[in-house]
Amino acid sequence: MGKLYQYIKIDRDLCIGAASCIAVYPEIYELDEEAKAVLLKKDGSMSSDYTHINLLKCEEVDDDQLLLSAQSCPTGAIFLYDAQGTQLYPD
Repeated sequence: MGKLYQYIKIDRDLCIGAASCIAVYPEIYELDEEAKAVLLKKDGSMSSDYTHINLLKCEEVDDDQLLLSAQSCPTGAIFLYDAQGTQLYPD
């Protein structure tokens, strides 16, 4: 069975820099110079845009840990999508 979550996005307008996502999944999140969460990508860049999980710095993204990191966000700024681009979290 493939991964449930294929894409992730961070809404910068909703992010308050609480860093709870980093506490849960430090391999894929970091705060940028504006104290907003960003995704760490394999190519060394950072993004908050709609990103395929295979582009994330983490060797293999764990669905459960990814969901926990999204759920930990106090403002619901992290969105998870399936392979067809359907939003799965928040639902």
